[in-house]
Amino acid sequence: MSLQGKVAVVTGANRGIGRATAERLIAEGAQVLAVDLSVEEIGHLPLHRLAVDLASHDGPARVASEARRLGPVHCLVNNAGIGAAKSLADSDDELIDRVIGTNLRAVLRLTRDMLPLLGPDASIVNVSSVFGETGYPTSTAYAVTKAGISQMTRQLVADLSAGGVRVNAVAPGVIRTAMTEARLNGDEAYRKAMIGGTPLARIGTAAQVASVIAFLCSDDAAFVNGQVIAVDGGWLASRTRP
Repeated sequence: MSLQGKVAVVTGANRGIGRATAERLIAEGAQVLAVDLSVEEIGHLPLHRLAVDLASHDGPARVASEARRLGPVHCLVNNAGIGAAKSLADSDDELIDRVIGTNLRAVLRLTRDMLPLLGPDASIVNVSSVFGETGYPTSTAYAVTKAGISQMTRQLVADLSAGGVRVNAVAPGVIRTAMTEARLNGDEAYRKAMIGGTPLARIGTAAQVASVIAFLCSDDAAFVNGQVIAVDGGWLASRTRP
């Protein structure tokens, strides 16, 4: 899956799936522009860094401007996002606006601004969620944004394939990250539903998601287009253990 010398942009790269993805793409030889609110925690990695709020008015344009300095972009990984374990009844306007603004609006705007920079045979990989593919209680605003990311993936295939750009998504299940750790420890119903309902009976790792993203960025996936690939230990397929 060599990405030697190719440019990749990874958002939400400071920790979790984004950080693991940046590390994996670097290992495959890519030049990586790591984007996050803060990039201090990834200071040891050999990459380009940009601290920016993607939900801000000029955030996407700043990323595109920085990426332009590196040359044609081979892979854009839209990973940045926030969680919100709230039912709709408990979601005030501020929470709804913040989740939609970060998880969906910012992704649409960044992808639009990056389109002129995508080189031949470029790849866009969006990070959705299993909650964007099925219903789960107390995650309404978050799930709606992830469903939007999955549909955005399919829509961009219709819009961009003629130009040689592939667009896919990954839909992680329960993955051990800082975002999920607190909920796993503090919400027993969530823990039982996600781990107890996963056929492989374990929590996934950020590196396991990153490996699928790296594949989708690579020429090994040259005929993979428009897919939302669940990285969930079988949770969507069969929410029972053998």
